[in-house]
Formats: sequence, structure tokens, C-alpha cells
Amino acid sequence: MSAFEPVRYAALTDVGVKRSHNQDACAANPAVDAAGFSAHGHVFVVADGMGGHAVGEKASAKAVRDIPLLYSKHARDGVIPAIRRAFQETNTGIYQIGAQNPEFRGLGTTSTALVIRPEGAWVGHVGDSRAYRIRAGKAEQLTFDHSWVWEIAKRQGVDPDELGDFKKNVIIRSLGPDPDVEVDIEGPHPVQPGDAFLLCSDGLTGVVNPQEVGAVVSALPPEEAVRFLVNLANLRGGPDNITVLIVQVPDGNAAGGRSPGGGANPLKKLWAAWTKRVPVPFTLLGGGCVLAILSLLMQQSEVPGAVVLFVLAALLILGGLVGLIVHLQKEEPPSVEVPADDTPRELKVYKTHDCVPGAELVERFSQMEASLLEGMRNQGVPADYDAHARLAATADEAATKPDVVAAFRARCASLFYLAEAFHKSRHKQESFRPSWTPSPSSPS
Repeated sequence: MSAFEPVRYAALTDVGVKRSHNQDACAANPAVDAAGFSAHGHVFVVADGMGGHAVGEKASAKAVRDIPLLYSKHARDGVIPAIRRAFQETNTGIYQIGAQNPEFRGLGTTSTALVIRPEGAWVGHVGDSRAYRIRAGKAEQLTFDHSWVWEIAKRQGVDPDELGDFKKNVIIRSLGPDPDVEVDIEGPHPVQPGDAFLLCSDGLTGVVNPQEVGAVVSALPPEEAVRFLVNLANLRGGPDNITVLIVQVPDGNAAGGRSPGGGANPLKKLWAAWTKRVPVPFTLLGGGCVLAILSLLMQQSEVPGAVVLFVLAALLILGGLVGLIVHLQKEEPPSVEVPADDTPRELKVYKTHDCVPGAELVERFSQMEASLLEGMRNQGVPADYDAHARLAATADEAATKPDVVAAFRARCASLFYLAEAFHKSRHKQESFRPSWTPSPSSPS
């Protein structure tokens, strides 16, 4: 993504089923023009607060507010120093609040930031909130969980899932508890048209596995995908706050990410592609020179119109010279040299999961939907069951056809309709337990 393009994004945070307060937070700060994209890029952040509801809410809100601002403030120093200083200065601010106010003791938050710039995607990370890249049927985890289970798995050289629930929720690194913090910085990961990035708190990944997450993000538009994933996590008990933020890079013909200009005039597309490689002032100068030569040849051959063509050539050359002056004045100053110890590490993908929607996943969601429907009817939950029956019939019919992705979308629509109706009607209580048994999810 070397040139500026608006990205499509959506975010949703939800208290979940078991908690009384939402300690999660998120923020989106996309660049609005080419200058902003070149200077600091698109910036997205999620945070999961800790330390009691008022304390956790304060920490996460401060993280998603301060990190983008501090990163933009330091962006001229280089992307790695800017991300590191943004996290470290945010950590200092949160720590000072806790140190100066006994009632805020234990103040802390995880945080994961995604920065999409011309050279690629960068991730700044502290804690166990995650960042994924979904591309070509793969969900790639770009962050290392700062938890006991991941740290022990690293030392033993095993997959964290092999250790089960051993100290799964024990976080060993976060913003706020200590005066200093170590920040993981990954990147730049290459960005391709159609790529999707997902940032989330562990309220999602604790109950929805990466295969399901990747399939939903691949098949649905971001606005629908965030709502579906939050509902799915709540259907599985919603034991924690849930935050989902999806960023999709324009493709033009990707299934949920059609860009508004996807059907543009071919000449406009060709012009856009040309100007990405050749600045407009150089195009005008080149065109003016060509027309000037043609006018001279026409004059020598006494072909009519040579004078008009020469005037047009002069105007193009003049416009090109003016544009060149403006272009040179707008050029960014050379980047500050990044110190040797800030050299980007090798690109790391910590875990990769196949996430192509398949018949097995369609059937899993179908069984969950059947269990939910039975539970809602037994509990007398009000819903437009006729409307749901029509959606379910469409999904059942789609499942008989060879297009599995279309069948998956139809099943998601049917399950989502039912889940929305259920969550609108229920009271969220600490003791809430679904009366049906959802299909087991594979380890996340």
C-alpha cells in the first residue's frame, strides 16, 4: 500500500455477558489525505483495562486516546521510535495516576496498535490483546501474548495450546503497573490489496477460535463482521468484555470489502495507476514537450493547426513547471536516521491458521443456530421467528450448492438474526448461563 487510499474499517466494544462494566476501549485514526498517510499513516488501537471497573476503564480510555496522539507527535523521528515512545509515555502517564491516587492502585491496561504506512503495517504491542492479518485463506497472528502460558510455552519450545488453561489469564506485561515497560514492535509487514487486519481483546479470542474469526472477516464486510463476532462471543458465554476492530485494505472485488470506486471508468483507473508512478507535473511537462515537437513538425509540413498545438504545448509546459515547484515545496524532509538499536527485527508471524470457510464450519454454525433457536423458544424469547425461518431456509438451500463461501455467508446471516434478537431481550447478569449447549470451538 505504497500510495494513499482510504481504508474500510469498523469497531465494536461490548461489555459481554458476565461483567457489569466494560473496561475495553478502542480508537480509529485513519489518515484523511496523502500528506497525512505519508507523515503518520492510518492508526488503530485497542486496549483491555485491568484493576477494577473504574480503574480499568480509566486506563484503557487513556491508552487509546494517548497512544495515537503521542505516536503522531513523534512520527518525524521514525516509525519505530515513535511507536515505542507513544507506548512508554502512555505507560508513564498511567503509572503516575496509580502512584498518586491510592484508590487507583492496580491501574493497568493491555494495548495493541496497528499503523498502516506506505512501507507496510506496523504493530506496537503490550499485553495479550491480539493483532491478526487475514489474507488468502490464512489468519496470521502478528503479536506474542504477554502471558504466563505463552512465556512458558516459548521456554519449552511448545505450542501454547498444548499447555491448556495453565495460567492462561495471567498477564506478565501491561501498561501502568510499573514505571517502565518493554514494547514489542513488529513490522513492516507487507500490505496487499484485499488484506484485512483484526485487533481484538481476549474477550473474543478466549471463546472464538482463529479459524472462525478469519472466516467471518474474509466473508463479511467489516461492519457486519464486528457485530457477528461480538454476538458469537456472547453466545458462547461472553465471560469477558469483547472488543473487535477490523481494517480492510481496498481491493475492488473482495467479498465484503468492495471499495466505493470499484466500478470506476477504465480511463480513470488507468490515470490513477499512472499518477501513482509518475507525478502529474512530470506528466504535464512530458506531454507539453511532445506536443511542441509535433507542432514544429506540423509547421514544417505546413499542416493547419500547428500554432494552436504550440500554444497548448506551452500551456502544458507552464502548468508542469508550476506544478513541479509546488511538488518540490511539499516534499517531506528527509527522515531522521533511525539508530542501529531500532532496526526492525525480522518479520514474525507467531501462529497461522487456515480460515477458508468450509462445509464443516457451516455445519458447526448451523448446529449452534439450531441449539439457540430451541433455547429461545423454550425460554419464550420474543422474536420474529417467521423472518428467521426464511433466512434459515435460504441458508439451508445455499448449503446444497457448490459455493461454500456463499453458504457460509447465508448461515452467518441466519445465525446473526437470531443472536441479535436474543441479546436484545435478555438481561446481562453475572450469573447468566445459556440453557443450550453451543458447539465446542477448537482451541484458540
